[in-house]
Amino acid sequence: LDAAAKESQATEQKRQDKYLTNATNIGTALMLINSHRAMIILAAIVGLLPVFGTIQVNGGTNTISSSMTTQLQATNLIAPGSDDATCSFLKKSTFAWLTGTAGMKGSINADHIYVMWLQILPVRCDFQGDDGVVTQYFCSQVFRDTASMAKNEKLDNLCQVWGNTNVNSTIAELAQIAGIRPGEIESFTDEANGTGFSVTARFNESHSVHLANYASFLLQFLLLIFVLSGLSVLRVDAGRLVLGPLRRMLQIVSLYAKNPLAKAPTKAKSSTRRRSSRLSNDSETDISDEESLDHQDPEDQLGNYETEQLISAVTKITDLLRKCWGVAGAGIISSNLAREEDGLTAVFNPCVPGRLVYALFGFAAIKGFDHMLRSLGEDIMVLINDVAAVLHGEVYRWGFGDSGQCNKNLGAAFLMVYRIGDVKEVKEKRDRATDVIFDSVNTEKERAKPSSVIRRRKNRKAATFAASANAKLKKKVMKVPKAPRSESLALSSLPGINTFTDRAVLGMLKTYAGIYRDQNVLNWRDDFRLGAGVGAFSVDMIFGMDAGWAVEGAVGSEYKIDATYLSPHVNMASRMMSACKSFGVSNLISQAVQELLSEQARAKFRHLDTVTVKGSSVKQKIFTYDSRHKGVDFFLFERSAEDADLDAERYTPNIWNTDQDLKAMRQHVSDEFLDAFMKGRDLYLAGHWEQAIEYLRAADDIMFETIMDQGYMNEEMNEIRARMMDADDAEAEEAHLRNEMGDGPSRRLLAFIESHGGRPPANWQGFRPLTSK
Repeated sequence: LDAAAKESQATEQKRQDKYLTNATNIGTALMLINSHRAMIILAAIVGLLPVFGTIQVNGGTNTISSSMTTQLQATNLIAPGSDDATCSFLKKSTFAWLTGTAGMKGSINADHIYVMWLQILPVRCDFQGDDGVVTQYFCSQVFRDTASMAKNEKLDNLCQVWGNTNVNSTIAELAQIAGIRPGEIESFTDEANGTGFSVTARFNESHSVHLANYASFLLQFLLLIFVLSGLSVLRVDAGRLVLGPLRRMLQIVSLYAKNPLAKAPTKAKSSTRRRSSRLSNDSETDISDEESLDHQDPEDQLGNYETEQLISAVTKITDLLRKCWGVAGAGIISSNLAREEDGLTAVFNPCVPGRLVYALFGFAAIKGFDHMLRSLGEDIMVLINDVAAVLHGEVYRWGFGDSGQCNKNLGAAFLMVYRIGDVKEVKEKRDRATDVIFDSVNTEKERAKPSSVIRRRKNRKAATFAASANAKLKKKVMKVPKAPRSESLALSSLPGINTFTDRAVLGMLKTYAGIYRDQNVLNWRDDFRLGAGVGAFSVDMIFGMDAGWAVEGAVGSEYKIDATYLSPHVNMASRMMSACKSFGVSNLISQAVQELLSEQARAKFRHLDTVTVKGSSVKQKIFTYDSRHKGVDFFLFERSAEDADLDAERYTPNIWNTDQDLKAMRQHVSDEFLDAFMKGRDLYLAGHWEQAIEYLRAADDIMFETIMDQGYMNEEMNEIRARMMDADDAEAEEAHLRNEMGDGPSRRLLAFIESHGGRPPANWQGFRPLTSK
């Protein structure tokens, strides 16, 4: 029985699936057909109805103006003579014609001036004047002599137009006088071929234009009503055959969002079973096909706008993809959504080709992570997320134009990317900026040219000099060699790169201050598993940074991919971070990054050594921003998120001299110390190691004495003194004290010199390799 029931249930499910598939297809097809029908009807109304009007006589156009012109021409032809009787007849006929047609409503007293200008040829009577333009004559002579019209205000408006007309009056001039548009004046001429008899009249058609506009608006309004009515009819079929299956699809999406392992929904046998099932278990995953939104409780409905729900679901999925893949995965998503083959969507392929980009790469790592992992177990995730909250927030905040991204987490380490742009995009922007700069230079030169008098005096000499100067300028500026490869572009040539780099490095330093200020991170000091409950533990981090090109893309297969960056510069950033342990500092940046900083920032970074890292033969200087957290109360300089955002938005290079966090973490560095260290470092690089030892030891001592004298570490000093009371630990504690308070880079260089017996090797060239990763 159970087997038969399962088989029946499977058969019913297949039937329902087939029904839903067919219903969806039918609904889509019907929507398409009805849409075509609506488009055909709409095209017929808009396109064919106006055509019917053209079948009429004269295409259905208004022929009143041309007919009146023809009528007056007929009168002109039957009065060809120039005797008094003929001229009197022609004058009275013209007067009657003008009286009847001057106003739109058939009266010369009408508000609307219809006849703007009238000319009758040939000139044979006095009232025609010298050029045949009779409107001016009738206004000044005939109408003014009529007693009933002498004090007519509307006649004054008419004569304001007619009285300023002559044979040379253009349509534009008439329109300006009447205060209308030139396109609203239409001219008609009726001429008897070979006789010289003609009548030319210009009419004001603004009234007809206004009526046509009103009719057009009414037509469009009626079309809108028709379209809305048609759409309401189509909506019925769409709701019945399309939105119904869409509702069920959204219910399935909601089901799998709650429980990805849930079975597909099946049809229940009865409504009673549905009700009892729902009452017995609110979290039941069995959903009926017949249980539409109309029959669900209000709290169970997905909403009236199913497409909005679908868009919301897609948005959330896309947001998850972005957060999982970061900026490196954006290209994967967009490339696959846009990929087409022969007009059809291609098969999903996440392993799309990579692309070359320029960026600043940073690595940040939690020190002592192995100890934390063994001590905390599964709670290590909470600690990592607390650190990530600080790191991600500062990276995003200080990244220029939202360029800061945290690409991935490698357990103890985080990869930070400050993306400058694609190689092609960066080069194009650099070229455009160069063009703008030199266009401005040329513009200023044009403004600075001497006056025309001076140029005439020195025309030949000035022309020769200008040609020579322009030739030199073009030779120096326009012939900029193009980088044959992506990595050959000098990032320092990019406009604004100093600000971009300063903000990226500030994000790193602000993270350093943040982990010693954030309360969630500080609470781990009191965790018994990490510090034995005596507060001896603290979360410390180290940072490394490099700048250059990388290949951005997906690495993996159809089963699993990772969006990442592949480049020697990424590896170099990792080497810089690892070298922090050897030099006893919290951060190291490469020479490539240091060269991109502003002058104010470069002044704060200390050149420690010149090295080559493992896996690279490139010699480069390494730099650090001297920073200590012990003895610094970073919580005193805490700012709200809004104020911190404003600080980032209002960045100026002067921040390196005014920011409280930066000053506090570097307060132990004195000018005397820097002078001693730099002399020792330069002697060390030059191969004068005996003299270098003296200065480096002096620098270490100065650092130790400065911290002791200024009391930056009073609490730590009290603990160390207490332990030094034990004679067995006195020597070890003294060494520990020197290690904590001395200068790590000075001791590292001294250790290297001593490892070679205090004498440089015979092949010493002013740099050394770093052997550790």
